[in-house]
Amino acid sequence: MIACKMAASGKVQVLSLYRMLLRESEKFSAYNYRTYALRRVKDAFKENKNVEDPQNLQRLLSQAWDSLALIQRQVTIGKMYETQKTVVETGFKKTL
Repeated sequence: MIACKMAASGKVQVLSLYRMLLRESEKFSAYNYRTYALRRVKDAFKENKNVEDPQNLQRLLSQAWDSLALIQRQVTIGKMYETQKTVVETGFKKTL
């Protein structure tokens, strides 16, 4: 019973971290950085969704927290510099 509660608590923490990473990745002003970060976060969590080894899980969570800190720093730096929107972002319309 205790192990089940701990597992549920761990799952909640992992999902919370996943959401934080996604939210922070959405803050990139540059389209390419934003889509890359979102894709990497989603792919990394999908790759490791079946990890059950506690040591390996702890290592992966530590890496995820480090990645969150890195994304936060990069978003802050990115806000210091103005970027132009790409054609994909502006909804470029072809004129005939």
